[in-house]
Amino acid sequence: MSLTVPNDLLDQAKTGDVDDAAFLACVRDSLPYAWSLISDLVRQRTETGALFADNHTPPPSEEARGELLRCLASDAMRGALERHFGVRLAFQNCHRVAVFDPTATKELADFVTPRAQILNQKPELVDC
Repeated sequence: MSLTVPNDLLDQAKTGDVDDAAFLACVRDSLPYAWSLISDLVRQRTETGALFADNHTPPPSEEARGELLRCLASDAMRGALERHFGVRLAFQNCHRVAVFDPTATKELADFVTPRAQILNQKPELVDC
């Protein structure tokens, strides 16, 4: 299961729309490694003024890797995170998450090319 959903949030979903704040709290609490990594990248990008920041360190465990995969594979979670942090998210392999300033269209386009994916391959990442 991707998220541990509190009963009050489940009840809210059954009766209508779920607001981003409640959904984001659920994501943060259910996927703490993914939330922390993305938050840290956003902070790094903001502090440096760079157009993007990305992670090169593999997750510390399979559980953490699973959090990243579940978080970034979900359009709902990815979209809520992008709106919350004011960034665009991109993902390569099982751990290379990047956060982009919304104006960094060239940098984002370069990051998501087949060439960039191929160049990011490493033997130690075969099983990720």
